[in-house]
Amino acid sequence: MLYIIYQEDGPDSLSIRARTKEQHFAYLDRHRDKLVLGGATLAEDGATRLGSVLILNVASLAEAEAFSRDEPFRKAGLFSSVKITRMRRGQWYPENAPESAEGP
Repeated sequence: MLYIIYQEDGPDSLSIRARTKEQHFAYLDRHRDKLVLGGATLAEDGATRLGSVLILNVASLAEAEAFSRDEPFRKAGLFSSVKITRMRRGQWYPENAPESAEGP
């Protein structure tokens, strides 16, 4: 089942992110078998981080919640809010994804 984890950054996000970035990426790499897509949400300036979105393929809401709860950014208090929602895969066009992290 697919779950979206939508996380909004809290007020001290820059320093928390700087301290825990390596642990965050190592955690995602260890769980790459569950991670479908992940990335930062950005303000329209393309640089200011607002939070992040992760899409997981896991067996249950409980598993998605456990993944989120153990994620280093969340454990460090980076997020002001976290919402986890089950979703259904509809249209799927990975060939339309940008070639780079920043766009075309």
